[in-house]
Amino acid sequence: MELARTAVALGLFDGVHIGHRAVLAEACAQRDRHLVPVVFTFTPESALYKPDSDSGYIYGMEIKRRLIASCGISRTCSADFASLKGLSGENFVRTVLKGHMKAAFVCCGKDFRFGSNASCGVDELKVFGRRYGIEVKVVEDVFAGDSVVSSSSIRRLLREGNVEKANELLGEAYVISGTVRDGSHIGRTIDFPTINQHFGEKQLVPAYGVYSGTVCIDGEIYRTVTNIGVKPTIAGERSPLSETHILGFSGDLYGRELDVRLGRFIRGEKKFASLDELKSQISRDIDEASADI
Repeated sequence: MELARTAVALGLFDGVHIGHRAVLAEACAQRDRHLVPVVFTFTPESALYKPDSDSGYIYGMEIKRRLIASCGISRTCSADFASLKGLSGENFVRTVLKGHMKAAFVCCGKDFRFGSNASCGVDELKVFGRRYGIEVKVVEDVFAGDSVVSSSSIRRLLREGNVEKANELLGEAYVISGTVRDGSHIGRTIDFPTINQHFGEKQLVPAYGVYSGTVCIDGEIYRTVTNIGVKPTIAGERSPLSETHILGFSGDLYGRELDVRLGRFIRGEKKFASLDELKSQISRDIDEASADI
């Protein structure tokens, strides 16, 4: 049985922001031509980032796949970057897009690069597309004010703690997604139990500090106060993690997969002189988070 022809959206899609969603929408629009909208992307952990201050991926593959599907894409094909980085541009179009993906149409942003050493761009994609019978559509940039929406700008905003602006560019609230892990239970000793979630090894970590937000548990939305950082009040060294206190909830969430959505930066992380001082500050943080609509 012959595989269905596809409309392939190409890109890393880190964050699946509003610019990416314009590319995904173009692929979805090809359903009217009986093409199946799919995505070809790379696993975030394998993609190469510039060694600068905004390096690190926004979302891991699992949540990226979920966000892409929520935009109407039927299937996401993800590859390890190392497995394809040696392919020439033409071989990528011929073997991956035409051969594996059965592409009749591809779309991408203006800055899409492919082929060995990122030697090819959209002009070469159009040339190879004509050679192999693939229609190519380059989607125009999406602007927020005078600036092009980009993953690098969102990474910068998250590192600065400007999660409200980052959320505008993402198209929805930034989410910390993952399994609730067992922790040191310090929160319970000061009457503010938290759920602990870890970031990936190469994942971007937002600015250390306290954020208001929400979490959905069994269909009910709860307000949250999340601390991102390394718990400087507690002795010892540790990797940054997310600790979330859920307002009005009591129960065992260990092992559950939860999405904590950040809404607003409240304050930076701080080392307190004692646990009692920390407890007083958390009470104030909860009062401020509770005022959010």
